Amino acid sequence: MKITGFNTRVVRVPADNPLVDGIPIGPGTRDFVTIELETDEGIQGIGYSFIPGMVGNPLFTALKVTVDAMCEIIIGDDPMGIEAIVAKLKRQTGTIGPGMFNFALAGVDVALWDIKGKAFGLPVATLLGGHRDRVPTYASGQLTRDRNLEFLADVGSRLVEKGFRQMKTQMGAEPSADDEVARIRVMREAIGPDIDLMCDINQLWDVNRAISIGKRVEEYNLFWLEDLTTYDDYQGLARIADALTTPLACGEYVFGIAPFRQLIENRSIDIVMIDLMRVGGITQFQKVAGMAEAFNMPVVSHVAPEVQVHNVAAIPNGLTVEYMPWSLQLFEETPAIVDGEIVVPNRPGLGLAFSEEAMRQYAV
Repeated sequence: MKITGFNTRVVRVPADNPLVDGIPIGPGTRDFVTIELETDEGIQGIGYSFIPGMVGNPLFTALKVTVDAMCEIIIGDDPMGIEAIVAKLKRQTGTIGPGMFNFALAGVDVALWDIKGKAFGLPVATLLGGHRDRVPTYASGQLTRDRNLEFLADVGSRLVEKGFRQMKTQMGAEPSADDEVARIRVMREAIGPDIDLMCDINQLWDVNRAISIGKRVEEYNLFWLEDLTTYDDYQGLARIADALTTPLACGEYVFGIAPFRQLIENRSIDIVMIDLMRVGGITQFQKVAGMAEAFNMPVVSHVAPEVQVHNVAAIPNGLTVEYMPWSLQLFEETPAIVDGEIVVPNRPGLGLAFSEEAMRQYAV
């Protein structure tokens, strides 16, 4: 089999698609570069690239140019040789640095795995290891730090009604520690003791503030605290991890596989969070997951749930999938959620198809 062509598009979707009814869609847009790789055997693989977290991102043009260049380079290559293709792309384009390179590589890599799954007639999760066919998932992106306490209590309880058994909120914007703690207290009171509650700080605290407030919220039994301080302050994170009983999750800001070694060997974290785009795709995700397993550490995903379900379901140390709704509008159908778990599609490859309606409506 050979790669014979490709088609890429830029689509701009509303930034925040709510998981519960009645909440206005948030302001701004998010840009995605969609990828369709063609082969001489008629199998098409799809993937996409984007820069996580950025609203109204002016760099989408540079991302599309990078994706197009990578697709041009691999014309004529065998899509079954994914490691060979990744090595080739590193040799020819890796000097642009881990940022744009990883973002673009991730989309191409995902499309290659989609081709491979379709060629063998198996879901990607099965090809990667096939540990199980569904995994826990948590509602994300709804309970943000810009929302007031009344909103948190209302939407948190409504997410429980929708069947979510896990959800994530945020701290990091309040002027006082008391106000930060109040957000967690209100959330716990609203959703009850049996729902797993995570909290993301997005690197907004220093080490001492993280320890101080972290100790005060321990009584609310958080499932994890996430990115409390700068992601590459390995020693500072280790100090926090040693001081708190709540597990620490980190990794979404990490590019490639090498920095994860520092986080893991320094025991800076308890839970390894892997962003599909920054790590460089499915191939690199699995390498980090294997590294984490060697240290008896669980792995969780960051964004892109319709792809990440395959990564997390494939491995024995997969803990949960972040159900972030940024990219869901790109597809005709996305993986089902049943009893708080996200189900691996039973169709070959990713089990996904781009929505042509969305491609027309949101085309740039």
